[in-house]
Amino acid sequence: MEKRTLGTSGLEVSAIGLGCMGISFGYADKLGTKDGVALIRAAVERGVTFFDTAEAYGPRVNEEVVGEALQPIREGVVIATKFGFRNGVPAEGLDSRPERIREVAEASLKRLRTDHIDLFYQHRVDPNVPIEDVAGAVKDLIAAGKVRAFGMSEAGAASIRRAHAVQPVAALQSEYSMWWREPEVEILPTLEELGIGFVPFAPLGKGFLTGTLTPDTTFAQTDFRASVPRFQAKALKANQALVNLVAAMASEKGATSAQVALAWLLAQRPWIVPIPGTTKPHRLEENLGAVAVDLTEADLSRIRGALAEIEVVGERYGASHQQLVNR
Repeated sequence: MEKRTLGTSGLEVSAIGLGCMGISFGYADKLGTKDGVALIRAAVERGVTFFDTAEAYGPRVNEEVVGEALQPIREGVVIATKFGFRNGVPAEGLDSRPERIREVAEASLKRLRTDHIDLFYQHRVDPNVPIEDVAGAVKDLIAAGKVRAFGMSEAGAASIRRAHAVQPVAALQSEYSMWWREPEVEILPTLEELGIGFVPFAPLGKGFLTGTLTPDTTFAQTDFRASVPRFQAKALKANQALVNLVAAMASEKGATSAQVALAWLLAQRPWIVPIPGTTKPHRLEENLGAVAVDLTEADLSRIRGALAEIEVVGERYGASHQQLVNR
C-alpha cells in the first residue's frame, strides 16, 4: 500500500484509510464486535495503517471495536478519534470545554486500549468555546504524551487559522468527493498554505457514487441517509448524471465506479487521504484497489469539464446539522 504524509505534520499513513463509523453507527447494516474486528484486521493485512473512529460513534462502541482489533499491532497503525459532543451524543449538542476534552481523551485511551491517540480531532467547532482554548487543551495533551497530533473536522478557514496559531493542526477531516466539492473554494488553498493534511470522509458520496443507489432506493430509519435531502428520490434522480460520468470513466479504465471516485480524490493533492467506510470485505478489497487506478491529466481534465456542467441537487445535511459545519 502506498503511503502518504498528512501535510507537514510528519504523520505517515496508508494512502487510503478505513472509516470505521459504519461498523457500529449511522447505517442500517451494522456489524457485531466479532465481525467488526475481523474487518479491521483484514484491512491491516492489506496494508491499511490509518483508522478513523470517534467517541460519538455508538456512542463509544466503535472505539471499543477499533481498540480490540488493533491492540495486537498498535505500533504499526495510526488511530484517529474525536471529541466534541456532549456525553458523546450528537443529538445532545456540542461540548468542547477543555475539561471535557481531557475527560474524553482519558476515556478514549481506555476504550482504544492504548497509551496515546495518534490524531485527536475536534468533531465540530463549538461556538461556545474559543477555538484557542480547544487548541490549547489538545496542546497540553500532546505535551503529556497522550495525544500525538491535533485535528479538526468540518471547520471553516478562519477557525482553522486561529487554532493553528496555538497548536499546529495536522489534518482537517471534512466531506469531499465529486458530489461535494465546496472544499476546493477556500479550504484546500488554506490547508496547502498552512501545511495541513486533508482527510475526506464520505469520499464515495455516502454510497451514491458507487452507482448502487437509484431513485427507488429506500433507506431504513436507522440509516441516517433517510433524513438527508440529497438522498430523497427526486434528488437521487436529478443527480444521476454524476453517477453516469463516474461509471463511464470506470468502464474505460477497467475499474469500478468506487475506485474511480477514490482515485480522483487521490489525484487532487498528494496530502489527501480518503477514508471510505464499509462493512463488507469485498468492498474493502474494491476500495483499496483504487490506488492502482491511473487517472491521467487528460482524464482529470475531462472529469473537471464534465463536473462543471453538472448541477448537484439537494443539501448534504438537514437544516439542524447544516449549522454545525464550516464554522
